[in-house]
Amino acid sequence: MMQVMKHIHYEDENTRYVDIGPVNKVINMLCCWFEDPDSLAFKKHLPRLHDYLWVAEDGMKMQGYNGSQLWDTSFAVQAMLDSGLTDVAGGPLKKAHSYIEQSQVVTEAAPPLSRYYRHISRGAWPFSSRDHGWPISDCTGEGFKAALGLAALQQPGLVGEGISRERLEAAVRVILSYQNSDGGMATYENTRSFHWLEILNPAETFGDIIVDYSYVECTSACITALSAFDRLYPGSSWSKPIAAALAKAEAFVRRIQRPDGSWYGSWGVCFTYGTWFGATALACRGHTAASDPALRKACSFLVNKQRLDGGWGESYLSCQDKVYSQLEGESHVVNTAWAIMALLAAGYHTIDPKPLHKGAAFLMRAQQASGDWPQQHISGVFNRNCMITYANYRNIFPIWALGLYRRLVLLGHTRDSSSSSSSSSGQGDRAWLCAVSDFWQNSKTSSKPNKKK
Repeated sequence: MMQVMKHIHYEDENTRYVDIGPVNKVINMLCCWFEDPDSLAFKKHLPRLHDYLWVAEDGMKMQGYNGSQLWDTSFAVQAMLDSGLTDVAGGPLKKAHSYIEQSQVVTEAAPPLSRYYRHISRGAWPFSSRDHGWPISDCTGEGFKAALGLAALQQPGLVGEGISRERLEAAVRVILSYQNSDGGMATYENTRSFHWLEILNPAETFGDIIVDYSYVECTSACITALSAFDRLYPGSSWSKPIAAALAKAEAFVRRIQRPDGSWYGSWGVCFTYGTWFGATALACRGHTAASDPALRKACSFLVNKQRLDGGWGESYLSCQDKVYSQLEGESHVVNTAWAIMALLAAGYHTIDPKPLHKGAAFLMRAQQASGDWPQQHISGVFNRNCMITYANYRNIFPIWALGLYRRLVLLGHTRDSSSSSSSSSGQGDRAWLCAVSDFWQNSKTSSKPNKKK
């Protein structure tokens, strides 16, 4: 029992009593109370309960994480940068950069890490906040890309001095450390055991939760981040380790592609989400649908799922059944945005732009007069059966998809060309420029959705 309490106190102290998630939080707090109701540890737990609580129309709720702040911010920044909207959203981007800089984990958890089964942390980014502190591979990749994208603007007035080279290299180091022997990346730590341990899973809700496996999303987020660093700092001492990691990761992504061309998404709904990450991973290696059979199959999969209204819509049932399930009713703006971004990453617009035109038209029709997009069916998932609400997705991803569509299809730019200018005209521009201002205003007061792991 004393050994168990040592692990509980270690987790509490290294997360400032937030703990990795709400179940752990409550159990750890109760254990501290049973150990000593008057202890400082129990008293430190009490105020951090509020990190998880929020009030809805039908009463108080406890969310599945202490927010998705870093995750949402990283995607929002990339959407702005890829859309060429720095002059429209300069102020919010400056604040977002400050949050990303502050959220990077700059110290390791208390030693010895091996005794408490902790992966290295320094240089990584968490899903939510530095207080939470648990590093995650895909959050590190997305936070890193957002930081690198802002640094590449070379606008001191927007990002100040930026994140130091030493801290960027710490991020490279921790990303490389996440790679498993199969070439992929898991979430919090390397894969440490065997799938048969899932027999011991006591939860009726969560599938494949006992072992941390390699995922296409985590692998893609990590290798696109490493590629971005290597482009920004060519010939660095990290170039050779990065090249080796990218080759292994590419082989993993190709190996887990399904026969129909899709990838199963474990953290979003579902094959649309996974295929966006899979296509992006191969695209960052220089492959296109015009020359790569795997990307052609991925694009064919998505095009075959496009609906008559021009959009895409996938049901959460895909996650639990592991078979693509069409959403009943209207198409989904988030699924549509993911599909468009996957097709654009693969360069499918150079083969047949019509699916992109139809998808973009659907997103513009779906936009509301305020600039907002509607909140539709749930689009996040955790371990196959636990669905997660990401309230900001409905605006971040349509803005991102339309911005890329404008640059790559309407203006004919290449993926790597400058995206810092937003001077333009036309219906598409009016749609997403209106959305940008509305999104940044609404994001100041929006509640933080729960998450994943």
